Amino acid sequence: MPATPRVERDSMGALEVPPNALWGAQTQRAVQNFPSTGLRMPRAFIRALGLIKHAAAGANVEMGDLAPDLGLAIQAAALDVAAGRYDDQFPVDVFQTGSGTSSNMNANEVIATVASRSASRAVHPNDHVNMSQSSNDVVPTAIHVSAALLLQENLLPALERLRTVLAERAADLGDVVKTGRTHLMDAVPITLAQELKGWRSQIDAAVARLQSVTPRLYQLAQGGTAVGSGLNARPQFGTVFARGLAASTGLAFRPSDNYFAALSSQDTAAELSGQLKVLSVSLMKISNDLRWMNSGPLAGLSEIALPALQPGSSIMPGKVNPVVPESVAMMAAQVMGNDATITVAAASGNFQLNVMLPVIAYNLLQSVELLGIGSRNLADHALAGFTVNQARLQDALARNPILVTALNPLIGYEKGAAIAKKAYAEGRPILEVAAEMSHLSVDELRRLLDPKTLTEGGIHGAGA
Repeated sequence: MPATPRVERDSMGALEVPPNALWGAQTQRAVQNFPSTGLRMPRAFIRALGLIKHAAAGANVEMGDLAPDLGLAIQAAALDVAAGRYDDQFPVDVFQTGSGTSSNMNANEVIATVASRSASRAVHPNDHVNMSQSSNDVVPTAIHVSAALLLQENLLPALERLRTVLAERAADLGDVVKTGRTHLMDAVPITLAQELKGWRSQIDAAVARLQSVTPRLYQLAQGGTAVGSGLNARPQFGTVFARGLAASTGLAFRPSDNYFAALSSQDTAAELSGQLKVLSVSLMKISNDLRWMNSGPLAGLSEIALPALQPGSSIMPGKVNPVVPESVAMMAAQVMGNDATITVAAASGNFQLNVMLPVIAYNLLQSVELLGIGSRNLADHALAGFTVNQARLQDALARNPILVTALNPLIGYEKGAAIAKKAYAEGRPILEVAAEMSHLSVDELRRLLDPKTLTEGGIHGAGA
Protein backbone atom coordinates (compact mmCIF):
# COMPACT_ATOMS: atom_id res chain seq x y z
CA MET A 1 0.00 0.00 0.00
CA PRO A 2 1.24 3.53 -0.72
CA ALA A 3 2.29 5.57 2.30
CA THR A 4 -0.33 7.92 3.70
CA PRO A 5 0.28 11.61 2.96
CA ARG A 6 0.83 13.79 5.97
CA VAL A 7 -1.07 17.03 6.58
CA GLU A 8 0.78 20.35 6.78
CA ARG A 9 -0.66 23.78 7.46
CA ASP A 10 0.17 27.30 6.47
CA SER A 11 -1.68 30.61 6.56
CA MET A 12 -4.04 29.37 3.84
CA GLY A 13 -5.03 26.18 5.63
CA ALA A 14 -4.28 22.47 5.59
CA LEU A 15 -2.69 20.59 2.72
CA GLU A 16 -1.56 17.02 2.08
CA VAL A 17 2.18 16.58 1.55
CA PRO A 18 4.01 13.41 0.43
CA PRO A 19 4.99 11.43 3.53
CA ASN A 20 8.74 11.45 2.82
CA ALA A 21 8.94 15.08 1.78
CA LEU A 22 10.94 17.43 3.99
CA TRP A 23 9.11 20.44 2.59
CA GLY A 24 5.87 21.88 3.96
CA ALA A 25 2.62 23.36 2.77
CA GLN A 26 3.96 26.39 0.90
CA THR A 27 6.31 24.30 -1.21
CA GLN A 28 3.52 21.82 -1.87
CA ARG A 29 1.26 24.60 -3.11
CA ALA A 30 3.99 25.65 -5.54
CA VAL A 31 4.32 22.08 -6.81
CA GLN A 32 0.59 21.98 -7.47
CA ASN A 33 0.24 25.50 -8.86
CA PHE A 34 3.11 25.67 -11.35
CA PRO A 35 3.53 23.44 -14.40
CA SER A 36 6.22 20.81 -14.24
CA THR A 37 8.55 21.70 -17.12
CA GLY A 38 11.34 19.51 -15.80
CA LEU A 39 13.44 22.63 -15.18
CA ARG A 40 14.46 23.08 -11.56
CA MET A 41 16.48 25.79 -9.88
CA PRO A 42 20.19 25.05 -10.45
CA ARG A 43 22.43 23.33 -7.91
CA ALA A 44 24.47 26.52 -7.59
CA PHE A 45 21.34 28.45 -6.64
CA ILE A 46 20.30 25.88 -3.99
CA ARG A 47 23.84 26.01 -2.62
CA ALA A 48 23.58 29.78 -2.36
CA LEU A 49 20.26 29.53 -0.50
CA GLY A 50 21.86 27.23 2.04
CA LEU A 51 24.81 29.59 2.53
CA ILE A 52 22.43 32.54 2.90
CA LYS A 53 20.33 30.79 5.57
CA HIS A 54 23.52 29.81 7.39
CA ALA A 55 24.80 33.39 7.42
CA ALA A 56 21.39 34.81 8.35
CA ALA A 57 21.03 32.48 11.35
CA GLY A 58 24.51 33.42 12.49
CA ALA A 59 23.73 37.12 12.21
CA ASN A 60 20.45 36.75 14.11
CA VAL A 61 22.19 34.86 16.93
CA GLU A 62 24.99 37.43 17.05
CA MET A 63 22.46 40.27 17.36
CA GLY A 64 20.53 38.41 20.10
CA ASP A 65 17.35 37.86 18.09
CA LEU A 66 17.60 34.08 17.69
CA ALA A 67 18.25 31.55 20.45
CA PRO A 68 21.70 29.98 20.05
CA ASP A 69 20.38 26.40 20.07
CA LEU A 70 17.96 27.19 17.25
CA GLY A 71 20.65 29.10 15.39
CA LEU A 72 23.10 26.21 15.53
CA ALA A 73 20.47 23.72 14.37
CA ILE A 74 19.49 25.99 11.46
CA GLN A 75 23.10 26.54 10.49
CA ALA A 76 23.88 22.82 10.46
CA ALA A 77 20.83 22.07 8.32
CA ALA A 78 21.60 25.00 6.01
CA LEU A 79 25.12 23.74 5.39
CA ASP A 80 23.70 20.33 4.49
CA VAL A 81 21.44 22.05 1.97
CA ALA A 82 24.41 24.00 0.61
CA ALA A 83 26.39 20.77 0.27
CA GLY A 84 23.65 19.18 -1.85
CA ARG A 85 22.48 16.60 0.67
CA TYR A 86 18.82 17.52 0.13
CA ASP A 87 18.72 18.48 -3.54
CA ASP A 88 15.89 16.00 -4.11
CA GLN A 89 13.79 18.08 -1.72
CA PHE A 90 13.71 21.10 -4.03
CA PRO A 91 10.94 20.29 -6.55
CA VAL A 92 9.79 23.82 -7.42
CA ASP A 93 9.82 24.65 -11.12
CA VAL A 94 11.84 27.52 -12.54
CA PHE A 95 8.64 29.02 -13.93
CA GLN A 96 7.13 29.95 -10.59
CA THR A 97 6.27 33.17 -8.84
CA GLY A 98 8.47 35.93 -10.22
CA SER A 99 9.98 36.82 -6.86
CA GLY A 100 11.20 33.26 -6.29
CA THR A 101 9.20 33.13 -3.04
CA SER A 102 8.42 29.47 -3.58
CA SER A 103 12.10 28.56 -3.76
CA ASN A 104 12.89 30.65 -0.69
CA MET A 105 10.09 28.97 1.24
CA ASN A 106 11.20 25.59 -0.06
CA ALA A 107 14.59 26.23 1.54
CA ASN A 108 13.00 27.58 4.73
CA GLU A 109 10.74 24.54 5.10
CA VAL A 110 13.40 21.93 4.37
CA ILE A 111 15.86 23.58 6.74
CA ALA A 112 13.20 23.93 9.44
CA THR A 113 12.28 20.24 9.18
CA VAL A 114 15.89 19.08 9.36
CA ALA A 115 16.80 21.55 12.11
CA SER A 116 13.81 20.50 14.23
CA ARG A 117 15.26 17.00 14.44
CA SER A 118 18.33 18.22 16.31
CA ALA A 119 16.93 21.23 18.15
CA SER A 120 15.27 21.00 21.56
CA ARG A 121 12.08 22.49 20.07
CA ALA A 122 10.34 23.02 16.76
CA VAL A 123 12.02 25.30 14.24
CA HIS A 124 9.58 27.48 12.30
CA PRO A 125 10.33 28.15 8.61
CA ASN A 126 9.20 31.78 8.71
CA ASP A 127 9.78 32.88 12.28
CA HIS A 128 13.20 31.28 12.68
CA VAL A 129 14.79 30.25 9.37
CA ASN A 130 13.51 33.33 7.52
CA MET A 131 14.08 35.74 10.41
CA SER A 132 15.15 39.25 9.30
CA GLN A 133 14.64 38.23 5.67
CA SER A 134 12.18 38.41 2.80
CA SER A 135 12.10 36.42 -0.40
CA ASN A 136 12.52 39.81 -2.06
CA ASP A 137 16.05 40.21 -0.72
CA VAL A 138 16.99 36.52 -0.37
CA VAL A 139 16.49 35.63 -4.05
CA PRO A 140 18.40 38.62 -5.51
CA THR A 141 21.14 37.83 -3.00
CA ALA A 142 21.16 34.19 -4.10
CA ILE A 143 21.57 35.25 -7.73
CA HIS A 144 24.64 37.30 -6.87
CA VAL A 145 26.14 34.72 -4.52
CA SER A 146 25.65 31.75 -6.83
CA ALA A 147 26.98 33.61 -9.86
CA ALA A 148 29.98 34.94 -7.94
CA LEU A 149 30.90 31.48 -6.64
CA LEU A 150 30.56 29.85 -10.06
CA LEU A 151 32.62 32.61 -11.59
CA GLN A 152 35.47 32.19 -9.10
CA GLU A 153 35.40 28.42 -8.78
CA ASN A 154 34.49 27.37 -12.32
CA LEU A 155 34.67 29.87 -15.16
CA LEU A 156 37.74 31.96 -14.29
CA PRO A 157 39.92 28.86 -13.62
CA ALA A 158 38.72 27.37 -16.91
CA LEU A 159 39.64 30.57 -18.74
CA GLU A 160 43.04 30.55 -17.07
CA ARG A 161 43.56 27.03 -18.39
CA LEU A 162 42.55 28.19 -21.86
CA ARG A 163 44.95 31.13 -21.68
CA THR A 164 47.77 28.84 -20.57
CA VAL A 165 47.24 26.37 -23.41
CA LEU A 166 47.08 29.16 -25.98
CA ALA A 167 50.33 30.63 -24.65
CA GLU A 168 52.05 27.22 -24.68
CA ARG A 169 50.99 26.44 -28.24
CA ALA A 170 52.01 29.92 -29.42
CA ALA A 171 55.47 29.37 -27.94
CA ASP A 172 55.72 25.99 -29.67
CA LEU A 173 54.60 27.27 -33.07
CA GLY A 174 56.36 30.63 -33.27
CA ASP A 175 58.23 29.82 -36.47
CA VAL A 176 55.29 28.30 -38.36
CA VAL A 177 54.21 30.67 -41.15
CA LYS A 178 50.82 30.38 -42.83
CA THR A 179 48.65 32.30 -45.23
CA GLY A 180 46.62 35.00 -43.57
CA ARG A 181 43.00 35.35 -44.63
CA THR A 182 40.54 38.19 -44.82
CA HIS A 183 37.03 37.73 -46.23
CA LEU A 184 37.98 34.00 -46.26
CA MET A 185 40.38 34.90 -49.10
CA ASP A 186 44.16 34.67 -49.16
CA ALA A 187 45.97 37.61 -47.59
CA VAL A 188 49.54 38.36 -46.52
CA PRO A 189 51.31 35.84 -44.26
CA ILE A 190 51.12 35.54 -40.50
CA THR A 191 52.61 33.08 -38.07
CA LEU A 192 50.48 30.51 -36.33
CA ALA A 193 51.74 32.00 -33.08
CA GLN A 194 50.35 35.40 -34.06
CA GLU A 195 46.98 33.79 -34.68
CA LEU A 196 47.04 32.00 -31.33
CA LYS A 197 48.14 35.15 -29.52
CA GLY A 198 45.20 36.98 -31.07
CA TRP A 199 42.86 34.37 -29.60
CA ARG A 200 44.58 34.62 -26.26
CA SER A 201 44.15 38.39 -26.25
CA GLN A 202 40.41 37.87 -26.68
CA ILE A 203 40.37 35.60 -23.63
CA ASP A 204 42.52 38.05 -21.65
CA ALA A 205 39.98 40.76 -22.37
CA ALA A 206 37.11 38.44 -21.40
CA VAL A 207 38.72 37.75 -18.02
CA ALA A 208 39.21 41.47 -17.44
CA ARG A 209 35.58 42.16 -18.34
CA LEU A 210 34.29 39.47 -15.99
CA GLN A 211 36.50 40.68 -13.16
CA SER A 212 35.25 44.21 -13.69
CA VAL A 213 31.73 43.07 -12.76
CA THR A 214 32.67 41.54 -9.41
CA PRO A 215 32.60 44.74 -7.29
CA ARG A 216 28.90 45.07 -8.12
CA LEU A 217 28.27 41.32 -7.98
CA TYR A 218 29.61 41.26 -4.41
CA GLN A 219 27.04 43.86 -3.33
CA LEU A 220 24.06 42.05 -1.79
CA ALA A 221 20.39 42.87 -1.42
CA GLN A 222 20.19 41.10 1.95
CA GLY A 223 18.96 43.53 4.59
CA GLY A 224 16.45 45.30 2.34
CA THR A 225 13.67 42.78 3.26
CA ALA A 226 10.36 43.36 1.46
CA VAL A 227 10.78 46.63 -0.48
CA GLY A 228 14.26 47.91 0.37
CA SER A 229 13.43 49.75 3.58
CA GLY A 230 14.70 46.95 5.82
CA LEU A 231 11.43 46.49 7.70
CA ASN A 232 11.64 43.70 10.34
CA ALA A 233 15.43 43.57 10.19
CA ARG A 234 17.87 45.43 12.40
CA PRO A 235 19.79 48.18 10.61
CA GLN A 236 23.05 46.30 11.09
CA PHE A 237 21.70 42.97 9.86
CA GLY A 238 22.94 43.37 6.26
CA THR A 239 26.47 44.18 7.44
CA VAL A 240 26.65 41.32 9.95
CA PHE A 241 25.13 38.93 7.42
CA ALA A 242 27.58 39.90 4.67
CA ARG A 243 30.51 39.53 7.02
CA GLY A 244 29.45 35.99 7.91
CA LEU A 245 28.84 35.05 4.27
CA ALA A 246 32.22 36.46 3.26
CA ALA A 247 33.87 34.36 5.97
CA SER A 248 32.20 31.15 4.78
CA THR A 249 32.87 31.70 1.06
CA GLY A 250 36.12 33.65 0.94
CA LEU A 251 34.54 36.28 -1.31
CA ALA A 252 34.31 39.98 -0.41
CA PHE A 253 30.53 40.23 -0.09
CA ARG A 254 29.06 43.41 1.40
CA PRO A 255 25.68 45.12 1.68
CA SER A 256 24.40 46.90 -1.41
CA ASP A 257 24.97 50.62 -1.65
CA ASN A 258 21.21 50.96 -2.13
CA TYR A 259 18.73 48.25 -1.18
CA PHE A 260 15.95 49.78 -3.26
CA ALA A 261 18.05 49.37 -6.39
CA ALA A 262 19.17 45.90 -5.35
CA LEU A 263 15.57 44.65 -5.03
CA SER A 264 13.93 46.45 -7.90
CA SER A 265 16.59 45.96 -10.58
CA GLN A 266 18.78 43.21 -11.95
CA ASP A 267 21.26 45.47 -13.68
CA THR A 268 24.29 43.58 -12.39
CA ALA A 269 22.91 40.26 -13.63
CA ALA A 270 22.33 41.88 -17.03
CA GLU A 271 25.85 43.31 -16.98
CA LEU A 272 27.40 39.94 -16.16
CA SER A 273 25.29 38.24 -18.80
CA GLY A 274 26.48 40.77 -21.34
CA GLN A 275 30.10 40.00 -20.54
CA LEU A 276 29.35 36.28 -20.79
CA LYS A 277 27.85 36.95 -24.21
CA VAL A 278 31.04 38.68 -25.33
CA LEU A 279 33.04 35.68 -24.15
CA SER A 280 30.70 33.39 -26.08
CA VAL A 281 31.33 35.50 -29.18
CA SER A 282 35.08 35.02 -28.70
CA LEU A 283 34.76 31.28 -28.17
CA MET A 284 32.60 30.90 -31.26
CA LYS A 285 35.15 32.83 -33.34
CA ILE A 286 38.01 30.64 -32.08
CA SER A 287 35.97 27.47 -32.59
CA ASN A 288 35.03 28.40 -36.14
CA ASP A 289 38.64 29.31 -36.99
CA LEU A 290 39.72 25.88 -35.76
CA ARG A 291 37.01 24.20 -37.82
CA TRP A 292 38.10 26.03 -40.99
CA MET A 293 41.80 25.33 -40.38
CA ASN A 294 40.99 21.64 -39.76
CA SER A 295 38.70 21.35 -42.80
CA GLY A 296 39.46 18.65 -45.33
CA PRO A 297 41.57 16.62 -45.12
CA LEU A 298 41.69 16.74 -48.92
CA ALA A 299 39.18 19.31 -50.16
CA GLY A 300 39.51 21.85 -47.32
CA LEU A 301 42.28 24.01 -45.88
CA SER A 302 43.81 21.13 -43.88
CA GLU A 303 46.27 23.46 -42.14
CA ILE A 304 45.94 21.58 -38.86
CA ALA A 305 44.55 18.27 -37.67
CA LEU A 306 42.50 18.39 -34.48
CA PRO A 307 42.65 15.33 -32.21
CA ALA A 308 40.55 12.47 -33.59
CA LEU A 309 38.09 11.81 -30.78
CA GLN A 310 35.27 9.75 -32.27
CA PRO A 311 33.88 8.44 -35.59
CA GLY A 312 32.29 11.29 -37.48
CA SER A 313 29.64 9.54 -39.48
CA SER A 314 27.18 6.67 -39.19
CA ILE A 315 27.44 6.02 -42.93
CA MET A 316 30.86 7.30 -44.12
CA PRO A 317 33.66 5.10 -42.74
CA GLY A 318 36.80 6.88 -41.62
CA LYS A 319 35.25 10.31 -41.38
CA VAL A 320 36.34 12.35 -38.35
CA ASN A 321 34.73 15.66 -37.44
CA PRO A 322 35.83 18.68 -35.33
CA VAL A 323 33.40 17.73 -32.57
CA VAL A 324 34.82 19.82 -29.74
CA PRO A 325 34.75 23.17 -31.59
CA GLU A 326 31.24 22.30 -32.76
CA SER A 327 30.18 21.59 -29.17
CA VAL A 328 31.69 24.84 -27.93
CA ALA A 329 30.03 26.83 -30.72
CA MET A 330 26.65 25.42 -29.69
CA MET A 331 27.33 26.35 -26.07
CA ALA A 332 28.18 29.86 -27.21
CA ALA A 333 24.92 30.06 -29.15
CA GLN A 334 23.00 28.98 -26.05
CA VAL A 335 24.66 31.70 -23.98
CA MET A 336 23.73 34.32 -26.58
CA GLY A 337 20.12 33.18 -26.32
CA ASN A 338 20.29 33.18 -22.54
CA ASP A 339 21.49 36.77 -22.66
CA ALA A 340 18.41 37.77 -24.65
CA THR A 341 16.19 36.13 -22.01
CA ILE A 342 18.08 37.80 -19.17
CA THR A 343 17.85 41.18 -20.89
CA VAL A 344 14.06 40.96 -21.11
CA ALA A 345 13.78 39.57 -17.59
CA ALA A 346 16.09 42.17 -16.04
CA ALA A 347 13.99 44.91 -17.61
CA SER A 348 10.92 43.50 -15.84
CA GLY A 349 11.30 45.37 -12.59
CA ASN A 350 8.04 46.91 -11.44
CA PHE A 351 8.37 49.57 -8.78
CA GLN A 352 10.15 47.90 -5.83
CA LEU A 353 10.73 44.39 -7.19
CA ASN A 354 11.90 42.54 -10.27
CA VAL A 355 9.40 39.76 -11.00
CA MET A 356 11.43 37.46 -13.26
CA LEU A 357 14.12 36.46 -10.77
CA PRO A 358 13.98 32.66 -11.18
CA VAL A 359 14.45 32.74 -14.94
CA ILE A 360 17.33 35.21 -14.54
CA ALA A 361 18.98 32.86 -12.06
CA TYR A 362 18.47 29.81 -14.26
CA ASN A 363 19.84 31.35 -17.45
CA LEU A 364 22.69 33.27 -15.84
CA LEU A 365 24.01 30.25 -13.97
CA GLN A 366 23.63 28.03 -17.01
CA SER A 367 25.69 30.51 -19.03
CA VAL A 368 28.50 30.59 -16.48
CA GLU A 369 28.56 26.80 -16.26
CA LEU A 370 28.45 26.26 -20.03
CA LEU A 371 31.29 28.67 -20.73
CA GLY A 372 33.43 27.09 -18.01
CA ILE A 373 32.89 23.61 -19.43
CA GLY A 374 33.35 24.77 -23.01
CA SER A 375 36.53 26.75 -22.33
CA ARG A 376 38.23 23.86 -20.56
CA ASN A 377 37.12 21.36 -23.20
CA LEU A 378 38.37 23.58 -26.02
CA ALA A 379 41.73 23.94 -24.28
CA ASP A 380 42.26 20.29 -23.36
CA HIS A 381 40.65 18.43 -26.26
CA ALA A 382 41.24 20.69 -29.24
CA LEU A 383 43.96 23.31 -28.79
CA ALA A 384 46.40 21.29 -26.69
CA GLY A 385 46.59 18.42 -29.15
CA PHE A 386 46.25 19.73 -32.69
CA THR A 387 49.07 19.04 -35.15
CA VAL A 388 50.25 21.24 -38.01
CA ASN A 389 50.29 20.24 -41.66
CA GLN A 390 53.54 22.04 -42.48
CA ALA A 391 53.68 20.87 -46.10
CA ARG A 392 50.19 22.22 -46.80
CA LEU A 393 51.06 25.58 -45.26
CA GLN A 394 54.25 25.88 -47.30
CA ASP A 395 52.52 24.91 -50.52
CA ALA A 396 49.85 27.57 -50.04
CA LEU A 397 52.45 30.22 -49.21
CA ALA A 398 54.53 29.41 -52.29
CA ARG A 399 51.49 29.90 -54.55
CA ASN A 400 50.09 32.99 -52.82
CA PRO A 401 50.17 35.98 -55.25
CA ILE A 402 49.15 38.33 -52.43
CA LEU A 403 52.79 38.24 -51.32
CA VAL A 404 53.27 40.86 -54.00
CA THR A 405 51.88 43.36 -51.47
CA ALA A 406 55.40 43.64 -50.03
CA LEU A 407 56.60 45.07 -53.36
CA ASN A 408 54.19 48.02 -53.32
CA PRO A 409 56.78 50.54 -51.99
CA LEU A 410 59.14 49.61 -54.87
CA ILE A 411 56.90 48.96 -57.89
CA GLY A 412 53.56 50.55 -56.93
CA TYR A 413 50.09 49.15 -56.40
CA GLU A 414 49.11 48.99 -60.08
CA LYS A 415 52.16 47.00 -61.15
CA GLY A 416 51.70 44.72 -58.13
CA ALA A 417 48.07 44.07 -59.08
CA ALA A 418 49.08 43.18 -62.64
CA ILE A 419 51.70 40.70 -61.34
CA ALA A 420 49.21 39.12 -58.95
CA LYS A 421 46.55 38.74 -61.65
CA LYS A 422 49.01 37.11 -64.05
CA ALA A 423 50.22 34.72 -61.33
CA TYR A 424 46.61 33.80 -60.50
CA ALA A 425 45.64 33.32 -64.14
CA GLU A 426 48.65 31.17 -65.03
CA GLY A 427 48.96 29.35 -61.70
CA ARG A 428 52.61 30.34 -61.41
CA PRO A 429 54.68 31.32 -58.36
CA ILE A 430 54.59 35.03 -57.62
CA LEU A 431 58.38 35.25 -57.56
CA GLU A 432 58.66 33.92 -61.08
CA VAL A 433 56.10 36.35 -62.50
CA ALA A 434 57.53 39.31 -60.54
CA ALA A 435 60.99 38.58 -61.92
CA GLU A 436 59.57 38.88 -65.47
CA MET A 437 57.45 41.98 -64.89
CA SER A 438 59.62 44.11 -62.57
CA HIS A 439 63.14 45.46 -62.47
CA LEU A 440 63.93 43.50 -59.29
CA SER A 441 66.40 40.63 -59.29
CA VAL A 442 65.51 37.12 -58.27
CA ASP A 443 67.73 37.35 -55.19
CA GLU A 444 66.13 40.62 -54.16
CA LEU A 445 62.66 39.17 -54.76
CA ARG A 446 63.47 36.15 -52.61
CA ARG A 447 64.41 38.49 -49.79
CA LEU A 448 61.43 40.78 -50.21
CA LEU A 449 58.89 37.99 -50.61
CA ASP A 450 60.15 35.78 -47.78
CA PRO A 451 56.91 34.87 -45.93
CA LYS A 452 58.53 34.84 -42.48
CA THR A 453 59.91 38.35 -42.99
CA LEU A 454 56.49 39.57 -44.09
CA THR A 455 54.93 38.45 -40.78
CA GLU A 456 57.09 41.04 -39.02
CA GLY A 457 55.42 44.05 -40.63
CA GLY A 458 57.19 47.22 -41.70
CA ILE A 459 58.61 48.15 -45.11
CA HIS A 460 61.02 45.67 -46.66
CA GLY A 461 62.04 47.59 -49.78
CA ALA A 462 65.58 48.28 -50.95
CA GLY A 463 67.65 49.94 -48.27
CA ALA A 464 65.10 49.22 -45.56
